[in-house]
Amino acid sequence: MTTARDLMIVALDVTPDVTSVREVGQGDLALALAGAEAIDLLRAEALTLDDDLLVPGPPAEPDDALLAEAASSLVREEPYESVEDWLWRRGRGLSSAYTDRLEADGVIGRPRGRLLGVRSARTEPVDSPARRRATARWASDEPVLAALATAVGLREEPADGGPDRLDDAVVTILAAVGDAVAELDAVRRRRSIEDAAFSNVWRAF
Repeated sequence: MTTARDLMIVALDVTPDVTSVREVGQGDLALALAGAEAIDLLRAEALTLDDDLLVPGPPAEPDDALLAEAASSLVREEPYESVEDWLWRRGRGLSSAYTDRLEADGVIGRPRGRLLGVRSARTEPVDSPARRRATARWASDEPVLAALATAVGLREEPADGGPDRLDDAVVTILAAVGDAVAELDAVRRRRSIEDAAFSNVWRAF
């Protein structure tokens, strides 16, 4: 299992903190999934960080198909890709990719409704070793998973400001995820204001 898979399972399995300031959006989650992949590749020594640049290491072939895809998509020529650019590029459509992969692996499914055996449109984790592992990692407040969950609004920012048991490279990636999610939220808010203003103009006629 990978951090991205654990995060996806948790996002489908956990009710967001009632005090969270926003709903968990697919775009937010996609950025965090891309960040999770970068951290796993970093820990597998498939890449290192030079300031905020992702410097690829020797070609890696992780057992997880999506993480292997992430490893193969690293930019291997200078100038290397920044963490921020990686998040936006790799994150495109990543929530759907993980949903499809987990469903294909039988980790998540669409439960049957009570009437006529109708299946729910919403996918959710099924009882499995993968779910139990992700749930245990979540319950233990594992620092990386907790920080990524905080970034997408699944939980509140800790009162102490977050984990202090992480190395600088991981902190750099987590900070980039937080900045990217904040930027995406700002874009949404701006579009919402623009759409509301446009509607008001039409109502004036």
